Amino acid sequence: MTKPIKIGNVTVGGGAPLVLIAGPCVIEGSQRTLHIGRAVAQIAARLGMPYIFKASFDKANRSSFSAFRGPGLTEGLRILADIKQELGVPVLSDIHEMAQVAPAAQVLDVLQIPAFLCRQTDLLHAAAQSGLPVNVKKGQFLSPAEMKNVVDKLEQSGCRSILLTERGSSFGYNNLVVDMRSLSILRSYGYPVVFDATHSVQLPGGGGDRSVGQREFVPVLSRAAAAVGIDALFLEVHDDPAQALSDGPNMVPVGELEALLAQVLAVDQRLRGDVHA
Repeated sequence: MTKPIKIGNVTVGGGAPLVLIAGPCVIEGSQRTLHIGRAVAQIAARLGMPYIFKASFDKANRSSFSAFRGPGLTEGLRILADIKQELGVPVLSDIHEMAQVAPAAQVLDVLQIPAFLCRQTDLLHAAAQSGLPVNVKKGQFLSPAEMKNVVDKLEQSGCRSILLTERGSSFGYNNLVVDMRSLSILRSYGYPVVFDATHSVQLPGGGGDRSVGQREFVPVLSRAAAAVGIDALFLEVHDDPAQALSDGPNMVPVGELEALLAQVLAVDQRLRGDVHA
């Protein structure tokens, strides 16, 4: 069993109920972002699923220089603080450089290290020193075994509240695959494991100057991950993915979210019943 990590009013791991981490890929204005968060929170409440809101204030790693990145640190944190207060849920966002850690830690409940930055020692150290839980996405270029070095960096920097997220591995050009063994390997390090289903169906750079994705495989991979055993499910969702400013092709429409989560919870509950039988 993984170590329980307290994030605001939510516990992840340690046998706690499966947690939902969800929201739009990037903040698209205060009203729309709040609208999406409120819709997801209502769905999670109906299903009895603990919920952590996610949206990025800056998407620093984009295929194109002209791609939408978000409102930036100051305005983004203001919007996230409003959502946190309005919805009464913990909030998560990415940090990309050391200077963002201190201001982000004043608002966020968990700091997320993007996959491409998961080996950046100084960034990991600064995040660990914040005193907040840290969620690290496994780099597409790393084996799950190599994530033990990331865990060691965080632990040696004083962090004991760590989440590890699987989000697929590079498989040739413009493609990702998910090795479900990774979930078990990551779990062996003792910390809660998160499965990022929507980034796992990306086709990075597959659209030339943008990433595209295969949304139809999100339910398949989500159910499979739940069957292996996870502590949280990470999904990017949107009220109108076709109009989304980032990652639209792999985001889950809000209208399809409840049915998807019900399926995942059914698998999760069956696994937990078998484990405790």
